Formats: sequence, C-alpha cells, structure tokens
Amino acid sequence: MGKMHIDQTFQEKLAANSKLFIPYIMAGDSGLDQLNEQIAFLEECGVSAIELGIPFSDPVADGPTIQAAGQRALKAGTTLSGVLKELEKSKETRHVPIILMTYINPIFRYGSAKFAENCAAAGVDGVIIPDVPMEEELLLSESLKENDIAFIRLAALTSTKERIQAIAERSEGFLYAVSVTGTTGARTTHKDGVGDYLASLKQASSVPVLAGFGVSSIEQAHALSKHCDGVIVGSTIVSLLHEGKREEITELIQGSIAK
Repeated sequence: MGKMHIDQTFQEKLAANSKLFIPYIMAGDSGLDQLNEQIAFLEECGVSAIELGIPFSDPVADGPTIQAAGQRALKAGTTLSGVLKELEKSKETRHVPIILMTYINPIFRYGSAKFAENCAAAGVDGVIIPDVPMEEELLLSESLKENDIAFIRLAALTSTKERIQAIAERSEGFLYAVSVTGTTGARTTHKDGVGDYLASLKQASSVPVLAGFGVSSIEQAHALSKHCDGVIVGSTIVSLLHEGKREEITELIQGSIAK
C-alpha cells in the first residue's frame, strides 16, 4: 500500500498501452454501507485508482454536483473517521489504489499525525488537499511521509513556470493538472492552450500527469490524454452513480482508457 502501490499500478497500466482513469466519488453519498461495494464495482471497470471525497461543509474547490453529494453524505452522518473505518474493512480484498480528497480543516480537527496513521491502517495510498498551498504543506507532509502516503499536488492553469517546476519536483503518485479555472463540474469544452499547459507539466514532472476538473465525456478524455497520461472525472461519475446508471459509467471508463 501507499506511494509504491500507486506507482506500480500506474506503471502497469501505462505499460499495457492504456490511459489512466481516476473516478471521483463522494464517500457516503449513498450511505457508507455502500462504499466498499461501489469501490469494487469501479475496480472491475478497470480504473487506475479511486479518488474518494470526504464530505465537508465548506468545499471551496467543488462545483454544484459534488457539493450536493457532499450535503447528502453529511445528512447521512458520514464522517472522516467513519470513512476510514469502512475502508479498513476492505483493505485486504481490494487492489485499486485509494486516494482521499479532503480539506485541511477536518484533518486539523482529527489531528494530522493521527490522520496519517489511520489512513495507512485503512489502506489509503494518497491524499489530495486542495486548500493547502505549497508554502504551508509542512503542516502535514512529514506525517504523510512517515506513513508512506503520497501527497498529491495540484497545478493550476494560472501557475507560473517557476511554480509549476517547484510543484512538479515535489509531486508524489501523480501530478493533478487542473484543466479549467474555477471549481469542479462538467463542461463541454476546454480553453485553447490546455494542451500546451499539459505538455509543459509532462516535461517538468517525473510522475504521471492527469487532467481533472471539467472532464465529462470520452471525447474530452481522449483530447486531453493526447497531452498527458490520463484523466480524473468527478461530477459526471457522481451524477451517474447517484442515478444508478452503472452501464454508462462502465462505458465512460472503458472508452476513456482505450487509446
């Protein structure tokens, strides 16, 4: 488990001439008792890893679809500790890497050292914390390092070349390329210049680069993946899962990873 699990899984996928695909789902959206079954379903679809959102009352990076899922999960009583306990139940049977996406406030309340230790115990391989800038990541990075958990960094379209280089040098697991300005959410197009931006990240990064935010279709996945190693899809997966449209999820995943 941990960083090595992500590295090995991604290397195997890429060596098999497959693009990487990470679906985002909100933990507890359908009740925590459904979480491990949902993970097993996505693993069967051939995903490279699963980004698992922790519901939070002030999700600054999330668009309306994911915010609504977070509210449903909170109303159902989902907590960070509850998610970790549920993940621990399937630790020995699942094979897909698990990446938690959360904000710093719940981690502070939990305790950063305890958070990292319990993530390792639950078989979490990496974390994404969008509201922690590079200058403040020492608040958590040492605890994650001690538990061999990848601290996955995000790069923005508005980042300078110098900042992109600094972020790329620190990246673990993969580099999350935010491919739009603003919050998450399905979009029909991406701005001109995204391809050049992704190519620049690929040149700077020693780990795979995946494009996220605004990716909602096979066509978009293919267009972005020409310039990087794959995509992360959130709002569309969250909506389809909530609506029970699993065949459409399978088609989206398998269509996106095919070159």
